Amino acid sequence: MEKKPRVFIVEDHQLFREGLKAMLSKREDIDIVGEAEDGLEAVRGIRKATPDLVLLDLSMPKMGGISVMKEVKRELPETRILALTIHESDQYVLEAFKAGADGYCIKDASRKELMLAVDSLLEGKTYISPGISDGVMEGYLTGRKTLKENSRWDTVTQREREVLKLLAEGYTNKDIAGFLHISVKTVEKHRANLIGKLDLHNIAQLTAFAIENGLVETRK
Repeated sequence: MEKKPRVFIVEDHQLFREGLKAMLSKREDIDIVGEAEDGLEAVRGIRKATPDLVLLDLSMPKMGGISVMKEVKRELPETRILALTIHESDQYVLEAFKAGADGYCIKDASRKELMLAVDSLLEGKTYISPGISDGVMEGYLTGRKTLKENSRWDTVTQREREVLKLLAEGYTNKDIAGFLHISVKTVEKHRANLIGKLDLHNIAQLTAFAIENGLVETRK
């Protein structure tokens, strides 16, 4: 008997996550092996479940989708990742594929489109929502286009981005140290580096910058 593809769902909005799970559960050729509602929980769950495919929201609490992708691809390079997001801009698309995404699907896609994306990735293909411009992916695939990011942002390391995200979400240095398995002193060092690189001197400024650069979503 042929083994069914194993799918893991990462989405912080409960209704949307349950909707994805309900849609996929109707398919007898897929096994849902786990779900997570924040980035840190996702990395732990994916590591344990070793799925064939991860459906991953890019805007996640505690650890963003880009960071999750990098962790998963580093440990489980064969696992396919479909980025699910509301963002259609060049920056998000290119950053996702650079981090290891195998597909990119906009959240307002139809059920038919989502299933096409899932099947494409399980067949070893790449999938990009029709709403994404051809020019963006041509630039990525040929290596001729780079992210148009703020020059200050370019100097911020991936670990510093993770710390910035957690600071902007209101976590203390001690909380962040626990989440990222580093010392409080290391968190303080990353925080000092952020202040120096970004010339932002309080939590309000750091939070505003994190929101502006897509690390943190404003909730209605």
